[in-house]
Amino acid sequence: MTIAGKTILVTGANRGIGRALVEEALGRGAARVYAGTRRPLTHPDERVVPLTLDVTDAGQIRDAVTAAESVDVLVNNAGLSVYDDLSDRAALERLLEVNLYGTHGVTSAFVPALTRSRGAVVNILSITAWAPIPVIPAYSISKAAAFSLSQSLRALLAGAGVRVHAVMTGPVDTDMSRALDIPKASPESVAHAIFDGVEKGDDEIFPDPVSDAMAESWRGGAAKALERQYAGLVQPG
Repeated sequence: MTIAGKTILVTGANRGIGRALVEEALGRGAARVYAGTRRPLTHPDERVVPLTLDVTDAGQIRDAVTAAESVDVLVNNAGLSVYDDLSDRAALERLLEVNLYGTHGVTSAFVPALTRSRGAVVNILSITAWAPIPVIPAYSISKAAAFSLSQSLRALLAGAGVRVHAVMTGPVDTDMSRALDIPKASPESVAHAIFDGVEKGDDEIFPDPVSDAMAESWRGGAAKALERQYAGLVQPG
């Protein structure tokens, strides 16, 4: 997989990592970039095609599938985070609606297009999927669920020639983490590393210094080996 000449769709493309991914795709020579946002977006590059896309809105997802003539790489970047203590079930349900069900809904809708292009799904996740941060537990739970979704889709879509990449981000300097007083990677450097990982075919992509410190132990660990073993249960075709 190379980005040059390909058609990319990025959800949550209006800020942070999403906006950086749009620019990185353009810089790598993407033929077209569909930029999915909940509010209207304008961009000076004619290769960028704005899409009104709330990942929790089934009608907007269907419209996006109709508008996108073809897709080689789907990047599920749209996400939500809140500070909570798990005392409010509604907060947990809202994060699952966006971070889990939104990712599932968009991916499912674009599977036919990705199968035709033998393309890739890129899910922007977090190392909180493995070690929850106590001040954002609902977010951590939703990302853990989305990571399991990514692993399941990887096995299920492999026979159709569709790759599924899970991006395990550490702290990134975006609006979502601005209140955290810790070292953070820039969205631009993260976007660059994400597409490097896609082009190399990495299952899990570790795009910043904090997450990259975990890469070797994950790839050679028992959990990854077990995932590969379970994937063999899915028969080709």
